[in-house]
Amino acid sequence: MKVVEVAVGVIKRADKIYISKRADTLHQGGLWEFPGGKREQQESIEQALCRELLEEVNITVLEQQALMVIEHDYGDKKVKLDVRLVEQFLGEPSPQENQLAQWVNIDELNNYEFPQANLPIIEHLMKN
Repeated sequence: MKVVEVAVGVIKRADKIYISKRADTLHQGGLWEFPGGKREQQESIEQALCRELLEEVNITVLEQQALMVIEHDYGDKKVKLDVRLVEQFLGEPSPQENQLAQWVNIDELNNYEFPQANLPIIEHLMKN
């Protein structure tokens, strides 16, 4: 089974994280997520994240740093999430694909339902 490489942005401002809800028609649809998307073949993970965050939430990433890499097998799909922390960006995040999106306090992330592969990100954020 092919592994889908995904650039994931944890967009952080003070003690809040920007999350969005996946469209019902997508894999793991209806669940909340950290914005990002698939890496194209010719892109680095950093380039993919910049492109995806501009497309999805209309921000220009100024700086990003590696947070963690997560490999997860959903049974019908394998993903490799390259998770990057984004604290320096231009613009105000806003949904560009008609998805619900909002800023959430880090200590409230457990109140939202995320895909299984995202749970280690939430655990990491709540510990730090």
